[in-house]
This record gives sequence, structure tokens and C-alpha cells, in this order.
Amino acid sequence: MQRLASSRRLLQAALAPGRAHSSLSAAAVAAAPENGVAAPKMPPFDYTPPPYDGPRLAEIARKRAEFLSPSLFHFYDRPLNIVDGKLQYLFDEDGRRYLDAFGGIATVCCGHCHPDVIEAIVNQAKKIQHSTVLYLNHAIADFAEALASKMPGDLKVVFFTNSGTEANELALMIARLYTGCHDIISLRNGYHGNAAATMGATAQCNWKFNIVQTGVHHALNPDPYRGAFGSDGEKYAKDIQETIDYGTTGRVAGFISEAIQGVGGIVELAPGYLPAAYKMVREAGGLCISDEVQAGVARTGSHFWGFEGQGVIPDIVTMAKGIGNGMPIGAVVTTPEIAQVLTRRSYFNTFGGNPVSTAAGHAVLKVLEKEKLQENAFVVGSYLKEQLNILKEKHDIIGDVRGRGLLLGVELVTDHQKKTPAKAEIAQVMNHMKDMGVLVGKGGFFGNVFRVTPPLCFTKEDSDFFIEVMDIALSKL
Repeated sequence: MQRLASSRRLLQAALAPGRAHSSLSAAAVAAAPENGVAAPKMPPFDYTPPPYDGPRLAEIARKRAEFLSPSLFHFYDRPLNIVDGKLQYLFDEDGRRYLDAFGGIATVCCGHCHPDVIEAIVNQAKKIQHSTVLYLNHAIADFAEALASKMPGDLKVVFFTNSGTEANELALMIARLYTGCHDIISLRNGYHGNAAATMGATAQCNWKFNIVQTGVHHALNPDPYRGAFGSDGEKYAKDIQETIDYGTTGRVAGFISEAIQGVGGIVELAPGYLPAAYKMVREAGGLCISDEVQAGVARTGSHFWGFEGQGVIPDIVTMAKGIGNGMPIGAVVTTPEIAQVLTRRSYFNTFGGNPVSTAAGHAVLKVLEKEKLQENAFVVGSYLKEQLNILKEKHDIIGDVRGRGLLLGVELVTDHQKKTPAKAEIAQVMNHMKDMGVLVGKGGFFGNVFRVTPPLCFTKEDSDFFIEVMDIALSKL
């Protein structure tokens, strides 16, 4: 019954009549007044997508409801059919342009269809699309070398996977093999994937099925906004030691965390937390794993990797999303000594290190360097965060603005003292913003946090437009 209801809702939303302006051109929509107030004007952009003559939204929704998993969900009262993308903009089936402030869930870092990345993909696909790592190919070796050059310390051995979940699964297995221990410590509110071990490490009931999940202890989350100790990272870290003392044999396999929790609502760990936590874990014989699937690859601006913001060097680093700019690729990077554990048996991944995906990943690193996108993430992200804080002073529903670079969170609450999640209100604001041409994500345990994770080519002009749109949308509550 639940599956049928979900499918019906999707189909009904797709078939529902659009708003009065839905058939207008993008330019007309931007200028159309709503409730007597003209919508903000989107920054000019020198690209017009070719006319779309493919299946329309209603037909796609019907097929999706009939043939795809009922677990799939969509944003917005009326879902979007996105058919084209260029850098920080997306286009729907009618050619309407949207500012993408979500980046495919912090995945598109160089920009949609970046010409250099597309060229690398096409050129490699013309030569060899897939062989196997049992043969030699320069694409995987070149990308591994380039990726290792971005890592601190002795982190120089790369294992390629297809996703962040796969990368975290492998990292947890490596930690357990290397230490001979089974116990893993992760943080409450963290998200690390949806397979067996990673679901165990994930600490939000929203993402956990009722299956066997063993050997994982979830420590107190060092959340500066909702946590008991504010921004005192060392106080939160004491729970790590207590977890080791009272929940394990005194020895652990490892500790996994994000430096900034993505799915958890862009929660930046309290300052000083990771140095203290890493020290305790290593004294208990464990390895420290940094999940950089969302915070890594220049997104925070101030550093290339999220963990660098806390001044630590992990033993294992996992990544995905941004390193492929939308191509399916993940990676685990560790030291030569730790990497040796996988030689005890045969470890193999058919598509990990695929020539096309690794060629794309290498192109991503080159674009980040050539176009100074890390610097742009810092400058534009700092400006955007400053403007969001100004908006916070105007709108009482904004409880917190947080994050770094272009990994920002805006938490909506109906009561500042109780921090009551504004779950219904955020959905309304998202729909209003979409109608004005801005797409943004949401997350957090309560689903009340805007996740602002645009492509790193986002500009100050885009930021101004985003702020103006959000301001109007919040004013409609």
C-alpha cells in the first residue's frame, strides 16, 4: 500500500497543472511579478540549450512510478524534468534556466558539462571504455599520482571504487584487518553510506534498515548549535574515551567521521574535536578515517580536504562525488604500510579505476587548479555566508548559518530557544525558491536545514541572486 501511495503521489504531482507562468520563457518568468513584487533577475549567462524534444515530465513520472524503486523520492510539489546543464545552471524541458545551489548533492564541483571534463571523457571513451585493472592503462595510474599529490603525510596509495559507500566500506574493512579489532567508533548524526558496514557507521534512524549492524559505537556529536557543550570540541571528545573504556575491550579498529557532516545538515565539528579524538583512538590502537565524500576536493575553500581545517592527518581518507564531477567514482587513500593488508587475499573491483572515470577525475583536478576554484570557493563562499548571516538577522526563522566555503547550511527553526525544527516551512520556502529559479537542497536529521552546495564556479552575482530569492521566499511564510 505504501509503495502504491508513493507512486500515485508522484504521478499526481507530474500531472498537476503548473503555475500560471510555467509555459512562459525563462526571461519572462524572471520578470513576472508575483503578488505585486517582481521576481529577482537572474544573472546573465551566455548559453541557450537546444530545443528539447524528448519525453515530457508526465510520461517520465509515469514510467518512474511503474518501473523504478518506490523508495525514490523527489523534491518539490511539482517535480522538475532537468534536461540540460551548463556550469552552475540547469535547464528544464521548457528551456527555463535555474541556478543550481545543490550541485547534484555536492557532486558537481567544476560545473555541469565542463568542456575540459567532457573532452577528457569523450577522448578516453573513443580509445578504450573498459578493460580491467588486470591490464595496464595510464589513465588510472596518472589520476592516482595526481590524487596522491593532493594528500598530506604518507597518504599515497589509492584504491578506486565506484561510490562513497563503496569507499567507506573498504576503509572500514581495511581498519579492521590492519588492527585485528572489530569495534568502530563513529559519530551520531553522521552518514557514511547504505551498505552493511556503512549503514552500521551511519547514525541516523532515517537511513538505517532493520538488518544486522554490529561492532559500531556512536559517540556524542560535537555539534556547536545543538550540542551540550557548544563549540568546546575537547569536551565532546571525552565521550570517545568513555566509549573505548566502557563499550570495547579497550582496543578499537578505528574511528570514522566527516569533518563537516553533509547529510546531517552541514554540521561543522566543534573546533579542537578531531585532534583530541584522533589521539584517543590511536592510543587504543585504532586507525582514523576521514570521510571526505562531501567536504573534500576544494569545496571548503580554506583547504582542499575538510580534515585539514581541524589540523589533523588521518590514516585513511575516503572520497567520491566531487572527484568525478558527476562521473561514478570513489577512492580510498592510505599509507603504503596499511595498504598491504589487502594483499592477504585477492581484493578486486571490476569497475573501480575504470579508464573513463579516472580520465574524468584527472581532468577535474586540472580544472580546479587552472580555474582556481578552491580560491573561488573560499572567496564566494565567505561572501555568501556573510550575506546569509545578514538574512538571519532579518528572518527569525533562521536559527543557524554554518559551514565553510561552498558547503553551507541554513537551519530553520520555529523557536530559537527550543530550536524546534521548521520542517513544513522549509518545504514551502524550497518551492517558492524553485518558482523563482533557484534550486537548493535540504537535509539534517529533522529535514529542516538548507544544504547550499553549488558548483565551485558559483559567483558573487549568483550569491546575490540566491540571497534575494531566499529573502522573498522566507517573507512569504
